Amino acid sequence: MFGDHSLEELLRDDQVRSISRRYFISNGFDGTLTSVGVAMGSYLSGVPDGVTVFTIGMGAAIGLGTSGVWSVWEIERAEKRAEIHDLEDKMLTDLEDTRLVDRKRGARVINATMSGVGPVLAVLLTMAPFLLEPVALSMQAATIASVGMGIAILFVFGAYMGSIAKLTWYVSGLRMALAGLVAAGLNLLLPG
Repeated sequence: MFGDHSLEELLRDDQVRSISRRYFISNGFDGTLTSVGVAMGSYLSGVPDGVTVFTIGMGAAIGLGTSGVWSVWEIERAEKRAEIHDLEDKMLTDLEDTRLVDRKRGARVINATMSGVGPVLAVLLTMAPFLLEPVALSMQAATIASVGMGIAILFVFGAYMGSIAKLTWYVSGLRMALAGLVAAGLNLLLPG
């Protein structure tokens, strides 16, 4: 899967980690906001039980996860092939069976995987409160808990990225969390 390179070796590469982190958080952000929309839309349209809302969320997770893996696989394939072709032109040699090409393939596997894991994990966490309905939560409480979980996930994403950029982590966290509040608020404006 990683060719001549170990997973540990590839993860020590700053570029591999940076690209994977971006895909994970970007697609996790999408998964979280999608889940906030599913939670609010389900509640406002009268979906009667939490399992149905969770199942709808899992459908979104499958779509977003597949999109994350597939799109990044193809994007990184094209980008890395272009880099290799450019280097081959400059060096006037074929690099196909080299450690460099092998390393780029391994990096692509990691990037695509993280791109798919981000939204699936975000959806699972955000939709989890609906599994507690009707045992421990009403539909309204499950919706509030789900939106709250989504906002918390967004805050963590923002705080983490802020800390990487050496910004005030809680300000960065609040900036990202605001997106969850906006998505929830926009749902309240829907007719119905």
